[in-house]
Amino acid sequence: MFVLAHLSDPHLGPLPLPRLTELASKRVLGYANWRRSRHAVHRREALDAIIADIRRSNSDHIAVTGDLVNIALPYEFERARGWLESLGTPECVSLVPGNHDAYVAAAAGDLDRHWAPYMAGDQWPADGVALFPSLRRRGDIALVGLSTAVPTSPLMATGRLGEAQIGRVGDMLAKLGAAGLFRVVMIHHSPLPEAWRHKRLIDAAPMRAMLAQTGAELVIHGHDHVRSLAWLPGPDGARVAVFGVPSASALATPDAKHQAAGYNLYRIHGGPGHWHCEAISRGLQPDGSVTELKRVDLKWSQQPSRPSIASAERPLPEGINDEA
Repeated sequence: MFVLAHLSDPHLGPLPLPRLTELASKRVLGYANWRRSRHAVHRREALDAIIADIRRSNSDHIAVTGDLVNIALPYEFERARGWLESLGTPECVSLVPGNHDAYVAAAAGDLDRHWAPYMAGDQWPADGVALFPSLRRRGDIALVGLSTAVPTSPLMATGRLGEAQIGRVGDMLAKLGAAGLFRVVMIHHSPLPEAWRHKRLIDAAPMRAMLAQTGAELVIHGHDHVRSLAWLPGPDGARVAVFGVPSASALATPDAKHQAAGYNLYRIHGGPGHWHCEAISRGLQPDGSVTELKRVDLKWSQQPSRPSIASAERPLPEGINDEA
């Protein structure tokens, strides 16, 4: 059995005091937003409780789907590298970046310099650049990382994969599927249609079309700060399970705009044609404890020409988020 822990959007605080020159960009709005409200939502004590619970889970690997920082100040990347190291080594922790990690164009160098070992695939390029899509194989589990992190204009939180990345990952997923591996796609923005245009994955439709041709067993994402499970069509009548998780550092707010911090565990076993994944959602309680909220059993049964997925699940709580 392979146990994968999935958390997202820790938004590590507190923010350092920026220099005035660093605020001469989109950062000025993000800093004002942090001072006005976000500092009270994203709390280190909530994140510490989640991480302590993950450690008790004895997971084999940790997937982090982006937004470690807030307004992409240089010091934020350095501090986030220390936090990643506290989670585990790059061999045990896989990372894809989020929109806040690419808040401004100047952040690209800091992102690669501090986080590349956690983003790179097993075949790390000789020049040390973490290229996407990345691929990490852990036994029969294939962790495929995608980057949707691109700088955007003020008040926008969109993501983009790009035609080249979608083409490369399509070829990769097809080969991994033919090899019988359990494919987990890590991405920050959800590939589902997005009601909020300022938060959407701009090329989600081409990605969905690619998945319909190649398939994948799981897609895991963050960005929306809510717990979710949805389905996308795969090849030959199969379905692709798409899981979202809340921010790993959020305190629940009375207006229900933010779900309390949480994460997922995926307990994967079986083999080609008979994979089984038990997805367990765990979340922060008002007393500071972390408890199980729901459990979903996914089973992949292989027929001669038509794979399918059967699931048994309990209803998911609903929530909304207004992050920008």
